[in-house]
Amino acid sequence: MVTLLLDSTQLEVALSPIERTLSRRSRPVRIEREHILKVQLTDDAWTWLRGVPSPGTLVRGTIAMGTWTSASGDDFVVVRRRHPAAVLDLGPGAEFSRLVLTTAHGVALTQALRLDVDAEPTVVTDLVAGVPAPRTPRRARAPKPATA
Repeated sequence: MVTLLLDSTQLEVALSPIERTLSRRSRPVRIEREHILKVQLTDDAWTWLRGVPSPGTLVRGTIAMGTWTSASGDDFVVVRRRHPAAVLDLGPGAEFSRLVLTTAHGVALTQALRLDVDAEPTVVTDLVAGVPAPRTPRRARAPKPATA
């Protein structure tokens, strides 16, 4: 799975040597934080793929890596099997219109994007290690009816 590094200005998707080979990309993907419009978490990244690999690698149901070209714009994809993923919608001016990344750290990514971080790139899981997870509000129980 990809390594996600975040600093005060950008998100960097660091690729392993095999990911660089399969995605046919020699350098990491860097996205300015101001271009990130929305982050969505999904259990099935395959439903988010659109277009065709150009350049990239596709082995259906196993891996999809590289640039996906469609009428909606170019997406950068690193998807492995049926693992959880993060889908980042990007605004105008970004290199890609969407990132679809298989990662077990999607929740950490969404939390880290809300934080003010240092200028030094840091792995997103390290950024949120000391931050408590957001609590979901509990619904208040309905009062018990009075007995007569």
